[in-house]
Order: sequence, then C-alpha cells, then structure tokens
Amino acid sequence: MIVHSNENSPSDQTIPGTDDKPYVQGKFFFRGASKFFLTGVTYGPFGSNGEAEYNLEDVERDFARISATGMNSVRLYTIPPRWLLDAAQQHGLYVLVGLPWEQHVAFLQDRHRARSIIQRARAGVSACTGHPAVLGYTIGNEIPAGVIRWHGREAVEHFLQTLCRAVRQEDPGALTTYVNYPTTEYLRLGFVDFLCFNVFLESQESFDSYIARLQNISGEQPLVLSEIGLDSRRHGMAKQAQMVHDQVTAGFAAGCAGAFVFSYTDEWHRGGYPIEDWDFGLTDRQRQPKPALAAAAGAFATLPFSRDGEWPRISVAVSSYNGAKWLEDCLSRTEQLDYPDYEIIVVNDGSTDATPLVASRHRVKLVNTENGGLSAARNVAGQAATGEIVAYIDDDAYPDRDWLKYLAHAFRNGDYAAIGGPNLLPPRSSGFAKCVAYAPGCPAHVLISDRVAEHLPGCNLAVRRDRLLEVGGFDSQFRVAGDDVDLCWRLQEKGWKLGFAPSAVVWHHRRGSLRTFWKQQFHYGIAEALLERKWPEKYNIAGHLSWAGQLYGPGAAAMFGLRERIYHGTWGSAPFQSAERVSSEWTSLPLVFVKPLLFLLLPLAFAVALPIWTAAKRASIIPLQPGFSKRSRALVACLHLLQPIARLCGRFYGGLHPWRYRRVSRFAFPSHRSFTIWSEKPETIQERLTKWEAALRANGYTLRRGREFDRWDLEVRVGFFGGAKLWALAEDHGAGRQLIRLRIEPTCKSAGWLILAGLTINGLVADFDQLWIPTAIMAGLALVFAVEMVREIGAAVGAFLSVLRADEKITTQTNSPLAAAAAEEFVSTEA
Repeated sequence: MIVHSNENSPSDQTIPGTDDKPYVQGKFFFRGASKFFLTGVTYGPFGSNGEAEYNLEDVERDFARISATGMNSVRLYTIPPRWLLDAAQQHGLYVLVGLPWEQHVAFLQDRHRARSIIQRARAGVSACTGHPAVLGYTIGNEIPAGVIRWHGREAVEHFLQTLCRAVRQEDPGALTTYVNYPTTEYLRLGFVDFLCFNVFLESQESFDSYIARLQNISGEQPLVLSEIGLDSRRHGMAKQAQMVHDQVTAGFAAGCAGAFVFSYTDEWHRGGYPIEDWDFGLTDRQRQPKPALAAAAGAFATLPFSRDGEWPRISVAVSSYNGAKWLEDCLSRTEQLDYPDYEIIVVNDGSTDATPLVASRHRVKLVNTENGGLSAARNVAGQAATGEIVAYIDDDAYPDRDWLKYLAHAFRNGDYAAIGGPNLLPPRSSGFAKCVAYAPGCPAHVLISDRVAEHLPGCNLAVRRDRLLEVGGFDSQFRVAGDDVDLCWRLQEKGWKLGFAPSAVVWHHRRGSLRTFWKQQFHYGIAEALLERKWPEKYNIAGHLSWAGQLYGPGAAAMFGLRERIYHGTWGSAPFQSAERVSSEWTSLPLVFVKPLLFLLLPLAFAVALPIWTAAKRASIIPLQPGFSKRSRALVACLHLLQPIARLCGRFYGGLHPWRYRRVSRFAFPSHRSFTIWSEKPETIQERLTKWEAALRANGYTLRRGREFDRWDLEVRVGFFGGAKLWALAEDHGAGRQLIRLRIEPTCKSAGWLILAGLTINGLVADFDQLWIPTAIMAGLALVFAVEMVREIGAAVGAFLSVLRADEKITTQTNSPLAAAAAEEFVSTEA
C-alpha cells in the first residue's frame, strides 16, 4: 500500500483486507483515513479464455516482481480464477477485474445478446464476490465510436448503467468503472465510481494537455489512466522508459488518482491470437525486465509530486463571521495539510458567537476586527499574510490534505496571477444538501480552456500577494458575495491569467435547508446588482451575465446538459469525438419578467411551461446513485425553479431590474450621425474614448465597451428597448495632427420589436373579431411602447452628443438631411 507519506517502497505494501478496502471520496481513493493512489500495470490476456489463460508459476513470479517495484494493483481484462485473486492478496495487490463481452459489435441490435451480456457479467462478478483483493470491476472497455454512433449515446449510456447496477447487486462492496478512450470521451458516466481513460500520446506536451482536458471531463469523479505506455519495438527501450516515467509523473502531478502502465509483458493476445508486432511490456516475452520497469518504479516511488525543488510560502486565509459551527473542522483539517511552509490566518469579522474561542484553540494567527463584511475581512488577511501566495478558504469548508501542493505546482508551471480548484460536497452530507449540490447557483468555476479560468470561487482561491495588493485587494462594497467575481475581472483587466488546478480540492458544505438556500440566492442576486453597476459591459440588456467561458459543477452540468451534439467527423472518422454544448437564450426566460407578456396569452403560457419543463429535464439527467433517489430528483427540480426566483428577488432588491437605466431629459433625433474632429494635439483614440467614457459614467449613464470582436467602441443604454453605439476612427495627418471620424448609430433591442410585434398581432386579431375595446387597448399599448422606444434611442444619441459637445467642436459629414440640420444647429450653438 502507498501510505500518505508518499513513500512507495515494498515495505509499504500491506495485504488487502476486507476492513480497509479502498473507497472513493471526491477526486481520490482512500484506504482508511489515508489517501491511496492506484499504481499498477495491466496484466494479460495471455490465451484464448478461461483459466487456461494464467499459469500459476508465472503469476506467482510476476506478482512478486510487481509488488517489489512498489506497485499496488493490476488490471485484468477477463474474469480471474479464485487462486489468482489469492495470489494477488498474498503479494499485497488489488485487482481491477475486467468483464469481457462483445462490445465491438452492435450489441444492442439483438435483445437476447444484451440480456446475455448482463447475465454473463453477473456470473463473472459472482465468482469474485467478497474477495478482499478485488478493487472493482470495469463494466466495459473502449466501445467503438461507430457502435455508439449507430445505437445513439443515450442508449449505450442506459445499457452501461443497467450493467453497473447488476454488478453492484452481485458485489455491493466493490467499485465500478468504465474504461473510455478519446474517441468516445463524450459519454456521460456519472453512475460509475471513477472514470478510466486509455491514453496513448507520444508527445509529452499533447499528453499533458489532454490530461487537463480529461480532468474537466471527469468533473468530481476520480480520474485513472487505465492504459499508458509506449511501444519499445518502434521507439526503442530508452525512449519507452523515459516516456513511461514522464507520463506517470505528469499524470499524478495533474491530479490523477491512479495509473496503469500497459503492459507488464510483451506477451499479449487479442481474441485468442498472439500479437507479435507490438512491444509495450515492462518486461519482454521471456519476462526479463526492460528499462521501463525501473522507470515506472522510480516514478511511482514519489507521489503525487517529486520532492525536488522549493515550495513557495503560502498564507492560508480564513474569514469568519459567526462561523463557529464549521470552523473547528476547517482549522483542524487545515493544520494537517501536507505542505512544508505555510501559515494559517483567521480573521474574526466581529463575530458574536464562539468563533474567536474556536480559533484560539489552534495554531493560527488570529486577527479580530469590527464587522466589515467578507471583502474587508479578506483584505485584512491579505495585509497580514507573510507568504508570497494567499490561499483563501471559507470557514464552512475544509481542504484536501494535498490542497496546497496542487496549487503551488500549478503556480510553478504557469504564469498565473491566481489559481483555484473545485469545491466538492463533503461526505455524509444531508439529503437536502446533496440536492442543493445539483441545483444551480452554487459556487462554481468558469473555464475558458482546460487550464485557464475566467472566474474562481472565493472558497478555493489562491492569489499571488503582490498582484492582489497591486489591484487594491477585494472591493469592500461586496459584503456577502460577488467579491471574488470582481477580483477575477480586475486581475484579468491587468492582462494577467487565472489558472485552474482540478485536484486542488476543498470540501464545501452546501445549504442544509430551504430557508438558508433562499437567503444565499437572494444575497447572490444583490451581489449581481452591485456587479452590474460596476461592470455593465459584462451584462446583457436583460441584466444577465454573459460568461466568455463555460460554467462547471454538478448544477452547471445539469443546466447546460439540455442540448448537446456530438462531433463525430465525416462518416464518424474523427479520432477525438467530443460533445459540444449548445446554449440557448430560451433557458434564461425564467429569470425575465416583462409585464406586457400578461396581455399575450400564448407567450405567457410558454414562459410558464418552459421553466417547469427545463427544471424537470435538468433533474432527469442526474444519475441515480446510492443515496440519491427519484424523490431527490424531484427536489432538485423544485430547487431549479426556486433558485431563479430567489436570485431575481435579490436582483430587484439590489436595483438590477429592467427599468434600472437612467431616465434623462436630453433628447436628440434618433438617426444615424457622422462627425469629424480636426485635432492638432497628440492624443490617441484610446485616450479620447477613455475620456468620453469617464464623462458618460460621471453623468450617470449605463454603458459598455465593445469587446474584442466588436467593431463599435462604446454603447449607451438608456432603457430596456433602445440605446446607441459610437464608432471612432483616427486618421493620422502628420505632425501630431489627426482627423477623428465618429459615427453614432441608434440601436433597438430585439425585446422591443418582439413586444411591438406581439401587441400588433393581438390587436389585428381583436380587430378581425370586432372586439373594439381589446383592439384599442392593444393599439394604445403598441403606441406607448413605440414612443418609449424612440425616446430611449433619442436619449442615448443625446447622451453622446452632450459629451462630444463638451469636448470638441464638430463638423458634420452625413448624407442625412435631418442629421445634418441637427449637427449644424449643434455647431452653431458651439460657435
């Protein structure tokens, strides 16, 4: 066994017993209270089938050598005889048993074949049930992409789930997994205990990148590399040894829970026929060791990281306000971190409970302050820190023992200003808390790529202290939430990157009651209102945040799992076939409430039915697991309906509503306008835009900047239906002289056109039926909305004109007579 001291010598091997079998917890395996890394090699197949595959003398000799190299497990592809399991137990090895079946053919085409597969799997598991050396079962291995494409992903997933359920019924104490490979990485396998992937990439850079991708695909499940290695026949033994060492080291450093090298020996069979043109073994066909065997042993000896190199000093910061309930667990676990140089800082933010007493019982630097809110407390911790990195964790969370090592490793291997990791539901959480974990609204990371993040939750966030201080720390106006979002945006605004370490895990308690869940989402809504005022360019016209990256987490997976399409390639030929999530703005309708919909019965019925259908759909894709029943799914569906309402109430309370925009009296005719500015002072167009932007903000206008792919530069939003955009171009005429060309374009939002169209259609229908009063009401409402749309657009155009008038003298260049007359009047007024 590999104990948590990371020593991987033969003396650490212990004989597997029934009382200390490995189990899954979060992203890793544990045995007893210690983390347990699977370190092993694939073994066989050697013959046609049955017990004739294995020779007793060879097995005893091979298992003795495998154990002596520090490995603790072997992966088989067939059902082993009982004596082989006994031999594995004697040598301190666990066995991952493969369930062989005809997965290379269209196995669902014939119902009798499908039933036969399940029956044979039950019989195979029954032969191994209860043996202490059995780690678990692989319910399948690399179903070809063509077969899945033929049957459909959902049908294959359903069959595998049925097979998994049958295995658990036969051997309730064993773990289950499915061995996947890049061509079918899109399979949703949340019902198995851990994920296995066969990965054969000859470039170390490609290997590292793909492991990062697999970590995000696996989500909160452990990731095991079930086959890695290199063919020594084509690449040579030295290259094979180097590649095995590098891949094992990189895999565990990237957070893998285990790795199996393919294979133990060059002797290998497929379908009962020997394979003579591959030499992937750590030993040759005569069982003589190759250099790769020693290389694998050396890589497995220090897990999950090599002891070489220096580790940066880290300050762990815990901010607490009346958090005594969870603080004891948080600090006791933090004191047990496996890291050579760190300190713990606890900021008591004016608590009235036993928080300071709890903190005083631990080896921490305690700072007591008046209650100033979460951001202020985090800033106090940042100022008191002596480490070059400040790692923030909430008082209702506790870290994995290797948390800081995974964070520090990510900092050492990338130029990141901040790095975060996942926050998982703690074991033995209540049933309600488990449902909350699958509901939307929980703290979740947003990834732009497999390694680069757009947002990192503050409950698991490590920041370089110098860069934290350079941006001014957290914004103290965010007293409860939203401070981490704001900090991430400000760090990225400086041009710095945020990183993601998928195995830097903290365990974060979820809300345990409906009241506390509502309160949390309500405060999140208030925080969104504060963020929208500070970062209006990040929000759309309806007040919804548009992330550039992809949201992760169980609740997010359910939210975005409604529409997915699989990239198969032409005729199913793509070697890497992935799932592409197709988002739809329709799913945001539960958060939008527009009063005119009350007059449109069909859209209203659609708006009511859609969130109910969406909630039911999201809950239905959550896999049923032990402790999570159909009743739990129903509760998750209810939380999907409740969360947007609570968030919406918080938004409205904080001022984030459709009528939040500034109502201004200045009005200009809403038409396209073009102007020129002749300037003889050296000033870049960026400086001019920044000055106009500041002036608009100072006057209270809501605006946003054009993003990287936009051709326009500034947009003023005056209302829910209309606004205006400014385009700018600087022509250089030498000696610091410039001709600045400006264009103002009115914009009408699609919501305005949709409402006008709906009112018009309803009015026409009422008129056709000679219902004069409804016709008059619809016509009046249409007129009111049309006037409001024109007023908002004109106000936005007037906002731009007022700022430009205060800054420059403008001459007109336009083909529009109305705009030309307005501009001439503007110029004459300036003169």
